[in-house]
Amino acid sequence: MNVLALNAGSSSLKFKLFRTAASPFPVGEAEPEEILDAGEVERTGTPAAAAETALHRLVDAGLKIEAIGYRVVHGGEAFRAATRVTPEVLAQIRALGTLAPLHNPMECDMIEAGLRRLPEVPAVAVFDTAFHATLPEVAATYAIPWELRDKEGLRRYGFHGISYRYVSERLFRLWGRGPEGTRAVVCHLGSGASVCALRDGRSVDTSMGLTPLEGLVMGTRSGDLDPGLLLHLMRVQHMTPEALDDLLNHRSGLKGISGRSNDVRDLEQAAQQGDTKAGLALEVFAYRVRKYIGAYVAALGGLDALAFAGGIGERSADMRARICRGLEFLGITLDTARNGAATGSATAIHAEGAGVVVWVVPTDEERQIAREVAALLQHAPT
Repeated sequence: MNVLALNAGSSSLKFKLFRTAASPFPVGEAEPEEILDAGEVERTGTPAAAAETALHRLVDAGLKIEAIGYRVVHGGEAFRAATRVTPEVLAQIRALGTLAPLHNPMECDMIEAGLRRLPEVPAVAVFDTAFHATLPEVAATYAIPWELRDKEGLRRYGFHGISYRYVSERLFRLWGRGPEGTRAVVCHLGSGASVCALRDGRSVDTSMGLTPLEGLVMGTRSGDLDPGLLLHLMRVQHMTPEALDDLLNHRSGLKGISGRSNDVRDLEQAAQQGDTKAGLALEVFAYRVRKYIGAYVAALGGLDALAFAGGIGERSADMRARICRGLEFLGITLDTARNGAATGSATAIHAEGAGVVVWVVPTDEERQIAREVAALLQHAPT
């Protein structure tokens, strides 16, 4: 089956067309899907326009598309697995825009563009929140009155789930063991960043919550804050919800602390040249990740494996070393040479004899989307 995966960002769209395997469940280290075409569409104005551009390119090239998988950020409580798109499903996804106003509406526009261009091709929504549907109530519940929680769906959902599913499943294959009986922490570290605790391969806690704003310090997002700070800004600075949204999502995080950039590469270079704010931004980022790892080791009752993914997690040996420094008492010890050589390929970076295996596992959200689409359609009743 030829499956096209569409993964939209705020200003670009990544696409990959795969020829999927007869079984969408890989065995061993090899990735069974064949990439027929891939690319990124930028500066088209909207994800819908980007999707139209990608589809036009593929169709004109004579490539057969038998199904399309769309990344959707928020599935709320309604969607806990990849779902075939119908008019009713599309309406539900759009309604969830109240929980993800920067994502779900534009993703609906993208899906509609695909349906217009190839109406006969099955469309499947693959949700970032679905992997975290296994969160226990104790991890998902905010300490607010139940009537608010139930009326508005105010709970912790978690994100980056497509990445976590791919990375965790590949980690177990690389590690050479099944997920049963394991305790693992996966760090998806990029401009958006989060951490996930897994027991038996299932998500039991994660740093993002109702929205992708909770948790770690990120490129331009603040991560965890005292809610009283927001009340202070509203009362004293008379900040509106729109101004707070801009502050916390676009002007904070690494960019806010450093005053110069949200890119770890820029900050590492600046810190080496003596920029103290850049150095502090890097340390705050690492400290927050390290705290979450420690918290999740406590929640899991121990740790067997740690994995790094995402642009920062895969490519910054310095950041991995900063994060793991001081965690030796948990059995986390890096091999300096292995860590330094791991730049974007699947690599074990723990020291010989370490109590916890540590891996760099490059993520592939598009491949995971294609896998989930194939699994759904190939096993759907006829």
